[in-house]
Amino acid sequence: MFPSQDTQISDLHEVRHQHILKLVQQSGAKQLLDLGCGSGNFLWQLLNETQIEQVIGVEQSSLSILQAREKLAVYLQQTPSRLSLINASYAEPHPELCGFPLAVMIETIEHIEPRLLSKVEQNVFAVMRPKQIILTTPNYEYNSLYGLYPGQFRDPDHQFEWTRQKFQQWARGVAARHHYQVRFAGIGEADPQLGSPTQMAIFNRAY
Repeated sequence: MFPSQDTQISDLHEVRHQHILKLVQQSGAKQLLDLGCGSGNFLWQLLNETQIEQVIGVEQSSLSILQAREKLAVYLQQTPSRLSLINASYAEPHPELCGFPLAVMIETIEHIEPRLLSKVEQNVFAVMRPKQIILTTPNYEYNSLYGLYPGQFRDPDHQFEWTRQKFQQWARGVAARHHYQVRFAGIGEADPQLGSPTQMAIFNRAY
């Protein structure tokens, strides 16, 4: 019996977090932004890393940020200088989020309304302007391997899901507009024709 779609995606969630955690470790960054931190699963993993001295989680969903506060209550109470949680839009500037060495956006952009995407781009890449940004999003081409029909997304909350070509076109445009270099990789078991289930762009600020 093959695993269900939900099981496959849940397994991918953990694989994705472990992959990005290794990149965080390799970066040597001590301060980090988690833009789209959800209910705090990746924050929990980060806070178990002694390398991390400060992390700020930003989430636009009030319910998710409440869940994160409950999950991470011990850190918020015992080491408040190490963890902050902000319920806010990624499209609105916040001075305390500027100039970090590293930001992650793990499966975040597909939850943003297309009409707001340019504002989020401007806020993250021109105002916050972290030295490095690790960004992931679903690879739409892979969805058929989950048994999804054409036009169906992995989550009903997703505003869009991009093919590899569309994602790389967008990411290269972002990099060019804001003076970043970008490279691409996949996460999860790759199909020879359809690629990996998760696509990733790693942006490094040129100066």
